[in-house]
Amino acid sequence: MSFEIARIVWLEDIVEKLRWKHNVQEYEVIEVLENRPRFRRKEVGHFPGEDVFAAFGKTDGGRLLSVFFVYTRDKRAIIVSARDMTEREARKYE
Repeated sequence: MSFEIARIVWLEDIVEKLRWKHNVQEYEVIEVLENRPRFRRKEVGHFPGEDVFAAFGKTDGGRLLSVFFVYTRDKRAIIVSARDMTEREARKYE
């Protein structure tokens, strides 16, 4: 599964949470999305065709991250969370 992401949407409160809770920076999320991650649908969204997905991938520095986003019909990725992969996710990824 792959996605064409036309635009990444950042919500201010989510960006703050990424920084203080997960120590993830915006540039790391962008790197994961640009470095051919593995995608998986996580849950059905509130609107038809707009589901929540996870992208499992590496930053340019080699950090393994799980990035969660809503993929919209107009090809936007609305970031809802990002964190280090769990051990189980990392084993499946590598």
